[in-house]
Amino acid sequence: MDSYRFKSSSKQSTSSETDHHHHHHQFGSLIPRLGRKYRSLSFDSGLLLIVNQRFESPTRLVMATSALNSDKKIVTGPAGYVLEDVPHFSDYIPNPPTYPNPLQDNAAYSVVKQYFVDEDDTVPQKIVVHPDSPRGTHFRRAGPRQRVYFDSDDVVACIVTCGGLCPGLNTVIREIVCGLSYMYGVKKILGIEGGYRGFYARNTIDLDLKTVNDIHKRGGTILGTSRGGHDTTKIVDSIQDRGINQVYIIGGDGSQKGAAAIFEEIRRRGLKVAVAGIPKTIDNDIPIIDRSFGFDTAVEEAQRAINAAHVEATSFENGIGLVKLMGRYSGFIAMYATLASRDVDCCLIPESPFFLEGKGGLFEFIGKRLKENGHMVIVIAEGAGQDLLSESNEQSTTLKDASGNKLLQDVGLWISQRIKLRKTWITAAIIFVPPLPPTTATNSPSCIRFT
Repeated sequence: MDSYRFKSSSKQSTSSETDHHHHHHQFGSLIPRLGRKYRSLSFDSGLLLIVNQRFESPTRLVMATSALNSDKKIVTGPAGYVLEDVPHFSDYIPNPPTYPNPLQDNAAYSVVKQYFVDEDDTVPQKIVVHPDSPRGTHFRRAGPRQRVYFDSDDVVACIVTCGGLCPGLNTVIREIVCGLSYMYGVKKILGIEGGYRGFYARNTIDLDLKTVNDIHKRGGTILGTSRGGHDTTKIVDSIQDRGINQVYIIGGDGSQKGAAAIFEEIRRRGLKVAVAGIPKTIDNDIPIIDRSFGFDTAVEEAQRAINAAHVEATSFENGIGLVKLMGRYSGFIAMYATLASRDVDCCLIPESPFFLEGKGGLFEFIGKRLKENGHMVIVIAEGAGQDLLSESNEQSTTLKDASGNKLLQDVGLWISQRIKLRKTWITAAIIFVPPLPPTTATNSPSCIRFT
C-alpha cells in the first residue's frame, strides 16, 4: 500500500539540509555542545569516544562527549574555520608522557599504509556547502594516533552500561574488551555492575576474552544497568581507589551528561584518567553518524509487530492495526519500519506535527483509507502527538524519570481510544514494541564501529 506521512512545514524540512543528518533528540540538542567529537583512540583522550580500529570509517566516526559545563575548546582558522575541540587531560596535566602506539607492531595493522590518523584531521559538521560558504564548524576525526598517552601494562580499564536497554550492548562490551586486549595488550579490564551506582554500591567483575567470548549472542547487558544513581564524588572516589585510568561509559544523553560531570571532577582532582563515552540510542538520532547501534535490530523487530497488526486489521471490517514504536524525539525507527513493510498506511513521527479532526486531519485520512481498502495499519513513534495529549488531558508533562528524561504520555492508547469513539471503526490490534533481542547481523557492524 501507499504510505501516508503527515508533513510539517517546508521551512522545517529544509532547515537542516546541510547537516550530515537532521536527527532531532536531546542528543541533537547537545550537539555541538556535547560533541567536541573525534579525538578518538583508546588511550588518546581525557574525554573521548573510542572507535574500533578494525572497522574504522575514515571520515565519519563518532562523537565523544564533552564537558557540558566547561568552557568550549574553540580553535578558529581562515575562511570561517571553527574547530570545537575535545577536552583532554593534557589541558590540566602539563606535558604528559606519550608512548608508541602498540598497533604499529601488530601484524594485522602494521602492514596497512596510512593507518594512523593525523593530529590535524578534522570532520566538517556540514557536508553540503556553497562556493561562498564559510568553512564552518569542524570536529576531531576519530582514529588511532601514532603516539598514545598510556602504557598498556599500566592500564586499568572499566566498562559500565547505564540507562535503558538497547540491542547490541553486549556486542559493544565484547568489542571494547577484545580491542583493548588483542590490539593494545591491556591485561586489566573491570566491569561495573548495575549502572553508575555500581561504582560505589556493587562489586566489580573481571572481564577477559573468555568472559566475553559469546555474550554478543545474548540480549540485554551482562553488566546490568539502571537509571539514576549518579553520585559524582562517590564515583570518582571509586575510580581513584581502584586505580582505574580508563572509563568506558555506554549510555544515552543522561548518561553522557554524567560522563561529563565525572570528567569535570577528574579534572578538578588533576587525575590522569580518560573518560570515553559510547553514545547509546536505539532511535538513530545522533547527528554525524549513519547508524547508531541497536537501530537496525529495532527496525527488524518492528516488522513482526507490523505484520501481526496487518493480519489482525484485515480480519475485521474497518479494522485498524495500531503499532507504537520507540522514538522519543525522532521517528527513524517508525519511518524505516514503514518503508520496509509496505503494509503501513500512515506513519506518525515527532518531527511532523499532525491533528485529528478537520480537513487534512488524521481521521479524514483514516476514513478515506477504510473506504478504499476496508482496513489500515498505523505506525506511530512514542513521542509523536505529545502536544495533542497535553491539550486533551490537561496533564503535566514536566515529570521525568531517574535519568532526567521527560515522561511521555501514551499516544498509542490515546489514539486508540479516540478511534473507538467512531462506532464504525474497530481497533483490531494495539502493539507496543520494545525491541530488546540480541543484536542482529546487520546491527553488529554498527556496534563494532562504536567501540
